[in-house]
Amino acid sequence: MKFTRKASTNWKGTGKDGKGTVSTESTTLNNAQLSFKTRFEDGVGTNPEELVGAAHSGCYTMQLSFLISEKGFTPEDLNTEAQVTFEDGTITKIHLKLEANVPGLSEQDFQELANKAKEICPVSKLLNADITLSATLV
Repeated sequence: MKFTRKASTNWKGTGKDGKGTVSTESTTLNNAQLSFKTRFEDGVGTNPEELVGAAHSGCYTMQLSFLISEKGFTPEDLNTEAQVTFEDGTITKIHLKLEANVPGLSEQDFQELANKAKEICPVSKLLNADITLSATLV
């Protein structure tokens, strides 16, 4: 399977005083605000690190769902938070924090699948950062 997805950004002004918008082809994001304040301070809008976290947590969680289903189990609930660390101009680390409810799945199988999903998720493969995981089966 091969496909291409699109997103775009429009920016006006300098890096610190300018502002912009980001949109996605699906229009889920449609001219969402982007600025210095939304990235480095507190402001209304989004930022690249938050968007990377959303992409990574979404991709990882879907990948894990496929792996669990291949084992013959159905996840009742998978919640993944991606904590993206930005240091000195670089995204250095992403910690995936997973809480899952998968009836009948053993702890050992759960941990193996959670870690495999982290390794084979397409977004994990894309990123040049230290990616860690804490996975809790409830």
